[in-house]
Order: sequence, then structure tokens, then C-alpha cells
Amino acid sequence: MVIMEYDILSSIDMLRFYKGMISLLLLFFSNTIWAQSIAYTVRMENPQNHTYQVSLTYTGLTSSVLELKMPVWTPGYYQLMNYAKSVEGFEASDEAGKILPFEKSTPSTWQVRTGGSKTLKVKYQVRTGMSFVASNYLDENRAYISPAGLFLYPRGQLNQKVMVTFVPDSSWNPRIATGLDSLAGSPKTYIAPNFDILYDSPILIGKTEELVPFEVKGIPHYFVGYNMGEFDRVTFMTDLKKIVEQASQVIGDIPYKHYTFIAIGPGGGGIEHLNSTAVSFSGKQMNTRSGKLKMYNFLAHEYFHHYNVKRIRPIELGPFDYDQKNKTKMLWVSEGFTVYYEYMAVKRAGLMTDEELIKAFQKEIQSYENKPGHLFQSATQSSYETWEDGPFGRTGDEVNKTISYYNKGPVLGAMLDFAIRHETHNKKSLDDVMRLLYQQYYQKKQRGFTEDEFRKGCERIAGTSLQEIFDYASTTQEINYPKYFGYAGLAIDTTTKALAGGWLGINAATKGDSLLITNVEYESPAWKAGLRSKVAILEIDDQRPTALDAIWKDRKVGEMVKMKVWQNGKIKEITVTLGQKGTKDFTLSYLPQASPLQKEILQSWLGQ
Repeated sequence: MVIMEYDILSSIDMLRFYKGMISLLLLFFSNTIWAQSIAYTVRMENPQNHTYQVSLTYTGLTSSVLELKMPVWTPGYYQLMNYAKSVEGFEASDEAGKILPFEKSTPSTWQVRTGGSKTLKVKYQVRTGMSFVASNYLDENRAYISPAGLFLYPRGQLNQKVMVTFVPDSSWNPRIATGLDSLAGSPKTYIAPNFDILYDSPILIGKTEELVPFEVKGIPHYFVGYNMGEFDRVTFMTDLKKIVEQASQVIGDIPYKHYTFIAIGPGGGGIEHLNSTAVSFSGKQMNTRSGKLKMYNFLAHEYFHHYNVKRIRPIELGPFDYDQKNKTKMLWVSEGFTVYYEYMAVKRAGLMTDEELIKAFQKEIQSYENKPGHLFQSATQSSYETWEDGPFGRTGDEVNKTISYYNKGPVLGAMLDFAIRHETHNKKSLDDVMRLLYQQYYQKKQRGFTEDEFRKGCERIAGTSLQEIFDYASTTQEINYPKYFGYAGLAIDTTTKALAGGWLGINAATKGDSLLITNVEYESPAWKAGLRSKVAILEIDDQRPTALDAIWKDRKVGEMVKMKVWQNGKIKEITVTLGQKGTKDFTLSYLPQASPLQKEILQSWLGQ
């Protein structure tokens, strides 16, 4: 905090004094001497306790009651997190140390009676649990902070500037990995222009390692991680630079001064941020071709998000309401198109073959078309209902009624790309749509776009209506894949093939000494017989099963199977007739007699 001081000397010429009085008073009241300021200190000297010690100093109070709130979710992870449940030992006092009364007015709100004090001091602890990109974590080796789950904000004051000082364990690496800017001369103190920026800037401190940074267009990019393992670090950073170069070329502008990849350790998951990303990372994965490709796609995905969703975004995704779910029907664009561009960035970087790219889209189509959910839930519904269905759209029996926008979204993105290329004779592509949205809504209007504005932007680039594709996004109608993939000179096999053997339609896993059903396919023989998930299988044809694979190996369509199960608190005996399972492989191949335009589109799409 900067405080301006004024000393009006008695020797000042009175004429100059009166002339400057108005300017002086304006300057006096506009500077920080009476302004509100918020400063946090986060202590972690005893990390083995897995608890952060947090203190807040708020100066310039003007109200008799101040409400401090903890967000219920973190941007980028569309699930309620209930961060407030981890807060303990809340205590408030004035500048003289007098304890101030408070009450919990909601599960995530602390209402403090300030008693007219101009300064409020608050202390509290935050317990941590498992290591995850959307949660806080602290142990003797490192601290990972998901800011939305650590820092309280004053109600109605999200635009306030915030200063944060970290006091880590003395044995740790002094390097603090974050997208925040440090205060000049104070390497452990960081400044956020508002709470939105603070909540969008995760922090990693501890026994970390920093890889050799690289620059793209003169802008530094860092990679800092914990427990990264053994892998070729030089090749990795060289390849990562290629990915960043290709991803940034889509838009043609880099809107940050520095970018940090924050690798929190082995695990799963990643969350995008304005100028950083927090990812689970294990170098061991880099030692196989498939593992390396998966990691490159993952990092490309999180990186491209700083464009698509952070800056190119649906209007519902910002400014955020941290008190409730922020729903949108357009995650099939924000997440799905980011999957599309993760593939394209890695391919354009020369790190993925033509065959691997084509195979990736085949797998995406298979992943939802061969699930019953594609008959019940559209891409827009999947987007809107993700807060209930889970971030990947598949929990429990809901696997039968849901899809994931992570799968259908990139396929719709490819179809839009191919349609635009076809309609413009390969003069325009989806890249042009992304640039248009970036320039028109992020740079000029500084807001998100509506569903209608997004559709009109796509059609403006294509020069024609794209209504059919948008109908595919908002309905469950059957998609004409041959038409759209054909634009790019690709054939697709949509025939149904019968799988060998009899079909029951369940998955099961061993839990203790029981074999529990984990999923029952909709309209399968097992479903029609009344079986559901969490039912225990006691016997199959008078034998106690330990696994299902061996049992169904030689069973034929039409065979009768006797099952004894534990369901709804009692033993039941049922007989199921095995059925025939059909599936589609959606194999993509090159059209044998492609037209010159189809060949041109395919070659440019593949980067040949």
C-alpha cells in the first residue's frame, strides 16, 4: 500500500497556495490515505499440519458491518466445492486488538460488526485434504493454493485491489510459481488488481523445480513443478514451445506479459487461468509414445483455454457470481472446441501424425455415439447440466442418459471447420471464427457473446447458414457424418456391426469379497431384468463369480442365465436371456475419389 503524505510549509507563497488548493484537495481525497486496502498474509511455516494460517488486514472501513465471503466454486471447474467447510478459527479484531463480534449468516459468509473501526484484522485457518487442482493442499514438501478456496472477499467489493504476502517453510525453494505479479523489491508479496484476477491465479511453493524457460514473441513462458520424475526436459520444453507457438498463431495475439505452467505433482486434472495453468503432471508419462502424446494434448488444451473460455467466452462465464452455479449452454464450444484445438495445435507443431489426428476424432465419435446417452442429451444440455452430471457428464446410472461435451464438442468443431472450408472454397476456416470472436468481443466489446452472436459469427465467416450443425448441437437428432467429413475428403463407416457372444449389458467390479454392478446399459437384457448399479452379484448359474470376463467368454445369444443378487436389502433370483450387442466403429479413411477441393481441404487441415 502506498500512502501519500503532504507537508505544506509555512514559507509557501500564499498566492501559490490558494491557486493550488483545489488541486491539492482533489489529490488528497483521491489517493490511498483514506482509500480502502486489503492485504493478506499466508503462513505455512509448519506445513506438516496441513493447515494454512491466513490473516487479513482491511483498512478504510466505512460501514458498521462487513460481510466476508468464501466462493463456493472456482472458475474452470464447474462443480460446487464448499470451500468454507475447511475454514476454522475465524477471529476478527480492530486496529487496537479488540475482538469484534461476528456470525455466520450463510454457510460461506462471515458477518463482522466493526463497531465503527476503520481497520479490520481477521485471522483464520484453512485445512487441506487431497492434492487436486481445484483444492488447496499443504504438506512438508509443497503448498498448492487454489485461491478461491483460501481468500475471503468483502461482499460487493470484488473490484478491490489485493496484496498477498506468502511466508513459506524456510527449507523450500524461494521460487513462487503463479501468474500474479510480484511487488517490486518484495519477492514474496504479490499484487492482484481485483479478486477475479486473484481467484484466477493459483500458487505453487515448495521443493519445486523450474525448467529452462522459453520465449514466444519475446514473452517468457515458465514451467515449474513438483516431483516431476525422470524425462527428457530439454526435448519437452522444445516441444512445448512449438505447441505454444502454434496455438497462439490461431489468434495472432498474445494477451499476457508472462505465462506459467504449474505442475502440482502426479495425479489427474488441470484448470486453465488467464496467464497460467495448474496441471497434474508426471514425467514418467513422457517416456512412451502414447503417454507423451496424451500429455502434449493435455497441456495444449489447458494452454489454449487462455483464449477459448478466458477471453473468448460465453456471456454467462464472466463476470462471475462466486455464490452459486454459473450455468451456460455453450461448454460444447468453450471446452469442446478447446479439445479440437488441442489436437490441431499438437498436429501443427509436428508432434502428431496424420493417422493419429484422424484416429483421435474417430475415438471422440465412438465415445458418445456408442453410449445410450446420445439419444437423450444434447451437447447444449450436457453443457448446462454439468453442475449436476459431473464435469465429464457420467456419474452412476446417469451414464445411460448423458454425454460429455468434451467428446461431442470437438466433433462439432471439426464439422464447423469443414463446412466453413467447403463453403469458402478453403479460403476461411474455424480459425477465422476464433479470431473474429477474440477481436469483436474480447478486444472491442470486452464481454462475452450470446448463443445467437456465436452462431452469427460462424455464419458470417462461412457466408451461409450453418443451422444444421447448430441443430446437431441443441438436439439429439442423428448426425450426417459422411456429409461433413466428406467435405475434407474423409469417408466414415457408420454401419452397425454385431459383436461376438451373448450380451448381458453390465459392468462389475470387486469390492471386498463382493462383485458389485457398476453400470447397467440402458435397454440391455440386464436393464430389462431390473438390475441396476450397486447391486451385488452373489451367484451366476449356481457359481460364485469373481469376475465377469471369464463367465461371458463362451456364452451365446439366446442363452438363459440364472443370477442370484442382493438388491434393495434382500436376495433375489432372476433369469436373463442374453441378447445381441451391436456397435459402430466410425472408422475414418481417405475418400478414394476425392475432388480437387476435398483434397485441398484435407491437405490444409492436416498441415501438409
